[in-house]
Amino acid sequence: MTRTPPVPETVTIHIPFRLVKRGGRKEMKLPEGAAQARNPDNTLVNALARAFRWKRKLESGDFANIAELAESEGIAPSYMTRVLRLTLLSPDIVEAILDGRHRPEVALAQLLVPFPTEWDDQLANFELGIHRL
Repeated sequence: MTRTPPVPETVTIHIPFRLVKRGGRKEMKLPEGAAQARNPDNTLVNALARAFRWKRKLESGDFANIAELAESEGIAPSYMTRVLRLTLLSPDIVEAILDGRHRPEVALAQLLVPFPTEWDDQLANFELGIHRL
């Protein structure tokens, strides 16, 4: 008869991580090379959704201009203009935001400042983590 070794009652696992702020929440960041599931930042996703919805409303002719649309939405036209600028982002950046593959430091405030119109320049800034995009 073979005897199996006893199973310990307590198992200790050490996982190195650090906490980072992301959109006002704290999130665990695993070390480089470790696979980690990313959740999309709801603030960024909602801003993108609003931007594309507003663009569709303007293009449909339901509203004559941004001021009219902003009034119907109950927000400032200047804010709407900044959010609408998100529709000019590279499709690769939009996809990264929707999939949660962007850097955790990227926040909505950083995306609302003017950014390059050329998609290649946007991608370079986004990859380098430059705060302007």
